[in-house]
Amino acid sequence: MVKSWNDRLNTPSSNGIKPTPRTVGDVVEGQPMLVPTARQVDDFIRSIPKGMAMDVRALRTALAIEHGAEVTCPVTIGYHLRTVAEAANEDLERGMTLSDIAPFWRVLDAKTPTTGKLSFGAAFVAAQRKREGLEP
Repeated sequence: MVKSWNDRLNTPSSNGIKPTPRTVGDVVEGQPMLVPTARQVDDFIRSIPKGMAMDVRALRTALAIEHGAEVTCPVTIGYHLRTVAEAANEDLERGMTLSDIAPFWRVLDAKTPTTGKLSFGAAFVAAQRKREGLEP
C-alpha cells in the first residue's frame, strides 16, 4: 500500500548533521550539512509570517543555521518541500482550513521546480501567493 503524503510527513526518519560528501552547487565537500526531516521543514515553513516569502536557498540557509550546520542538503529539501505541500493539500481535501496547513506557497512559486511536480498543479500556489500579496 502506498503511504499518504501525511504518513510520509509524519514518519520518523533519520536526520542530523553530516559532512557534505561532495561539492555540488553552493554545497562544498566537507561542510557540516543538515539532512532535515520532512517535519522539520514543515515546522519551519509554518514559522514564516503571512505575507512574507522565502526562496528555497534562503530556507536552506536558515534551516542550516537553526540546526548548527553550514548548509542544508539540496536534494532532501526538494523531496521534503513536495511532501509538505502534498500533505497540506490532503489536509485541505479533508476539510482543514488554509490557516491550519503549512503555508508552502510562501516558499514555492511559479519558478520553483517542485511546484511543477505537485499533483494539484501550480494554480493553487499562484492563487495563494496573490492572496498574500506575494510575487507569482
